[in-house]
Amino acid sequence: MSLDNATLNNAILVALCVPLITAVGIQLASRVSDNLREVVTLLGASTLAWVVWGMLPELFSGERPSWMVAELLPGITLAFEVEPLGMLFAALASGLWIINSIYSIGYMRGNKEQKQTRFYTFFALSLAATMGVAFAGNLFTLFLFYELLTLSTFPLVSHKGDEATVRSARVYLGILLSTSIGLLLPAIIWTYHVAGTGDFTVDGILAGKIAGADVGLLLALFVFGIGKAAVMPVHRWLPAAMVAPTPVSALLHAVAVVKAGVFAVTKIIVYVFGVDFLFSANSTAGWLIYAAAFTIIAASLVALRQTNLKRLLAYSTVAQLSYVVMAAAVLKPLAEIGAAIHMVAHAFGKITLFFAAGAIYTAAKKTELHQLRGIGRRMPWTMTAFTIGALSMIGVPPTGGFVSKWYILAGAFQADNLLAIFTIIASTVLNAAYFLPIIFMAWFADEPSDAKPHGEAPPLVVVALCMTALLTLGFFFFNGPVIELEQQLVKGMLQ
Repeated sequence: MSLDNATLNNAILVALCVPLITAVGIQLASRVSDNLREVVTLLGASTLAWVVWGMLPELFSGERPSWMVAELLPGITLAFEVEPLGMLFAALASGLWIINSIYSIGYMRGNKEQKQTRFYTFFALSLAATMGVAFAGNLFTLFLFYELLTLSTFPLVSHKGDEATVRSARVYLGILLSTSIGLLLPAIIWTYHVAGTGDFTVDGILAGKIAGADVGLLLALFVFGIGKAAVMPVHRWLPAAMVAPTPVSALLHAVAVVKAGVFAVTKIIVYVFGVDFLFSANSTAGWLIYAAAFTIIAASLVALRQTNLKRLLAYSTVAQLSYVVMAAAVLKPLAEIGAAIHMVAHAFGKITLFFAAGAIYTAAKKTELHQLRGIGRRMPWTMTAFTIGALSMIGVPPTGGFVSKWYILAGAFQADNLLAIFTIIASTVLNAAYFLPIIFMAWFADEPSDAKPHGEAPPLVVVALCMTALLTLGFFFFNGPVIELEQQLVKGMLQ
């Protein structure tokens, strides 16, 4: 059934409001019972997914819902628009909120976590900010909701409340706020000054408005100002945030925060600079591929040295994010599609890995790699899911990671970019070097003689990680709609 324009535009408002209403509902329901609070969480997540996914048919047919809320200053508007890249991000985040909520219920109860109502409330608020980022129609709106996402996730990162946790959470907040205010905001002001607008426009808004070294400098302000993309050296907030409960780590790494970073970088490359313009300015903007390649290799090498499972996964995320940045910077159609696909593939694979890490902690209170010897025989469902997620990070078929790496590699060949080709191959080897020993140790090594007996984590935890593992496998076979959607993003490049 086709929706009219007014209904589509209203859907944007509903998508922004559903998480806010859910947050209020969680607070009210918690006064009645914990069960009702969790029902409200699941209903809110399901409603958001229904609203967001309901816009997909019209988007496939070429519709671009938009909503201009207000003009705050001449040329500065609070405005929203649904386009292919933002739709992908919103659909991904809203869908995974449901699974993460199922997981959170099992995890928070299984570990008898305190302040659960506050946890669910801020989780919902962070999804409201995520929808704002996804549907932002201009740079001002993007910046506003980007900052709200940082602020709404800070209480989640600092959830435990002990001194070490609060200190790490301050690193998280300090780096993200300082980069966005000190670098991203000046970049946005500069763009409005030279272009006269900050609206996201097909083919960009900067061609003929800026030239020479200024192009590279402005691009640097954007890339490093978007600290959530974690391009080195603006990455330390991500390992610091590992003090958070595992559902929050999943939010940071798969559902919202880091995806907001690479989404924003990709959107700015495509809709602010314009791919053709950046390609013509390669002499000053070409440094981005080198920065992304360095981040991929360096973060992979750091991951190789980690002994704590969540820290290893954190540095793996730093590397995987720069796949998206590098793919966007290749400036070729297949690579741009690969950047979008990798957002999805990484989300499914990495959320599975963090879910598995949380399940291991919940069931066995194990956090270090050497403690995982033989654990696959005690937690076969969890470690099967972990194995699938790890193989996706490496890029082994039949997992989603293979599809995205294939497109990125094809784009690199399309551009004859030897650095990108070498980086993808080298990082794949490094991914295998730190994931395969964990898989081998979990399944084939002997369990320590002093190991305490335990089984799987609570059922809801296991159900959730099995769902994301199946999504990781399913995306290998059923990725056509994502590719079709993102082909609209690069339609001009394909002509």
